[in-house]
Amino acid sequence: MFTLPPSSPTLLTLPLGYRALVIGASGAIGSAFVRALRADSRCATVTELSRSTHPGFALEDGASIATAVASLSSQGPFHLVIDATGALVIDGVGPEKQLGAVRADSLARQFAVNATGPVLLLQALVPNLASGRVIYAKLSARVGSVADNRKGGWYAYRAAKAALNMLLQTAALELAMRRPELVVAALQPGTVASKLSAPFVSAEHAITADEAAQALLQVLDGLPAQRGAYFRDSRGENIPW
Repeated sequence: MFTLPPSSPTLLTLPLGYRALVIGASGAIGSAFVRALRADSRCATVTELSRSTHPGFALEDGASIATAVASLSSQGPFHLVIDATGALVIDGVGPEKQLGAVRADSLARQFAVNATGPVLLLQALVPNLASGRVIYAKLSARVGSVADNRKGGWYAYRAAKAALNMLLQTAALELAMRRPELVVAALQPGTVASKLSAPFVSAEHAITADEAAQALLQVLDGLPAQRGAYFRDSRGENIPW
C-alpha cells in the first residue's frame, strides 16, 4: 500500500500556508487527496465537501450546490480546489456497449452528474478563490477525448465527460482574462482501484487511490498558468481534447 511520509511537501508552487478544498472527499480518490494534502507541511487547511459533510448536497441540485459552497466561504479563500466527483454507474445503469442501449433518462443523468453539476460548482466557487496562483482541478476521463475514441461504446459517460472538458476549457478561457495566474486542469487519474472501477477491471490491473492522488498533485504542481485548460494524465502527458 502506498503511503505518504508525515509532513511531506506536496505542492511547492502554491504559497506557504495554502488552503485546499476537496469536493467528493468521501470517495476513494477524493479521500486519498485529503490524506495527501494533510501530509503536506505547506498546506494550512484541507476542507472537505461531500454528501457526508454536507447532507443534502447533490450534483443534480443547483440550489444544494450554492448552499454548500456558501457554507464554506469562511474557510477560504482557496488556493487549490480538487473536484473528485463523478459517477460511471448511475441507478444501476452502466456504460452502454451498443447504440441501441442508449436511453434519454440515463443520458440526462450522466450529464447532470458529470458535466452540469461540476460546472455549477466552478461557477459558485470562483468568488471563493484566492488571488495569485490558484489551481482548480477536476477529475475527467480519457474516454471523454473525442480524438482518442477508437473503440466506441460507453455513449453517455463519454459524452458527459467530453461536455465536461468543453465546459472547463470555455471557463478557463474566460477566467484567464481576470485571473491570469489561475490554472484549470481536467485530469485522467488512470484506472484506480475503487467501487467505480471494480466491475470493469481487476484490482491487480489498477493503481491505488493514494498513488493516483500523489501523482496527480505532482502533475498539478508543475503546470504553469496559461490561457485555457489542461487535459493531462497522471504521468503528466497531454491528452487530446
